[in-house]
Amino acid sequence: MFKKWIEAGKIYADKRMIVMVLLGFSSGFPGALVGSTLSLWLKKMNITNQTIGLFSLIKVPYSFKWLWAPIVDTVRIPLLYKLGRRKSWAIVSQVMLIVFILAMSQVNPLTNLWLLGVFGFFVVIASASQDIVLDAYRVESFDDKEQGAGTAIFILGYRLGMIFSGAGALFLASKLGWNSVYIVMSLGALVGLFTMLFINESSAPRKRKYQGTRKQRLCLFFRNSVVAPFADFLKRTNWKIILLFIFLYKMSDAYMGPMVYPFYDEMGFTEIEIAKISKIFGMGATILGGIIGGLIAMRYNLMTTLLVGGILQGLSNLMFAAQAYVGHDVNFLMLTISVENIAGGIGTAAFVAYLSSLCNPLYTATQYALLSSLMTLLRDVVAASSGFLAVAVSWPVFFIITSLLALPALFLLPFLDKR
Repeated sequence: MFKKWIEAGKIYADKRMIVMVLLGFSSGFPGALVGSTLSLWLKKMNITNQTIGLFSLIKVPYSFKWLWAPIVDTVRIPLLYKLGRRKSWAIVSQVMLIVFILAMSQVNPLTNLWLLGVFGFFVVIASASQDIVLDAYRVESFDDKEQGAGTAIFILGYRLGMIFSGAGALFLASKLGWNSVYIVMSLGALVGLFTMLFINESSAPRKRKYQGTRKQRLCLFFRNSVVAPFADFLKRTNWKIILLFIFLYKMSDAYMGPMVYPFYDEMGFTEIEIAKISKIFGMGATILGGIIGGLIAMRYNLMTTLLVGGILQGLSNLMFAAQAYVGHDVNFLMLTISVENIAGGIGTAAFVAYLSSLCNPLYTATQYALLSSLMTLLRDVVAASSGFLAVAVSWPVFFIITSLLALPALFLLPFLDKR
């Protein structure tokens, strides 16, 4: 029994895992800057919970990145395309991240809240474009059996990136102004930028030339790069169930997300307390959860891992309901964040590996962008109402409701394709 677990764990010693950690960090750090960290900044500026919840709408481009994924997947960037199909697009998106995060750092939310939202919107576009590239590169770097482990390490890096722009930002906020914090946070894009410059791309730049008039070439591009990936996915007999499952699986976490930092603030926790606990206990729990999720996927199968992760994600939200009753208790917050991160690590590792397994290698970037967009749609649109619900009910009731949102996806698991 133990030999099988040890054999499954050998994949983590592969040198590709170092690259996955760094690219995961680059993919993960922008999210908090337009999510939880931004929510706390707005809360400290006395912006209402309703407005903070609505601010999650700036993340809508994450849900529609499939619209420009075919361009990222096939179109070459002048001057940079010789670096590689994935590398060139990654570099452009990472430079855009630096520019627009710096732009956010120059805005006062009290006088130009709309402008902060505009710059945040462009940060999301740059981040979503980067995700298209890095997700495709990750999927192409591992075979089907290795996807779970590769995904787990990528998510480990992703969570480290979130800690950098979450707990790290809170540490800095206690010493610097919020505007200065965002200046420092823009440097996070350099991790992915330097990583992409020094890696060898697994696939050469795609040189696809179409013959005929300009209109004919455009039609051929649209048919082969836009229509074909979607048509290929729709050949699955249970594609409707798959899409519904993808939409629902992270519902409990996504709906709770915008209100977590406002909840901490109302419970009386300081930025330093939240940052210390998130960094020490959150990081350890995230690493543990991601590794466990990868091992379960390697040892058993994705369906089992999805079931375990889905159950734990729902139950972990109940810890926040308990926290609401306990109030300002640092020790209990350590337990709450640890449980939530372990559950999230297992569930996310399984879920992203499942999305990766659904992709046809011919259309990796476009299909993964479509599937992952459904995952973020609920976070960006449905979660916009979370602030209104939090105001309408007590915090314990709010978190109990979010916990119950994990159930619909679990009911769909028996109907998914087990292959």
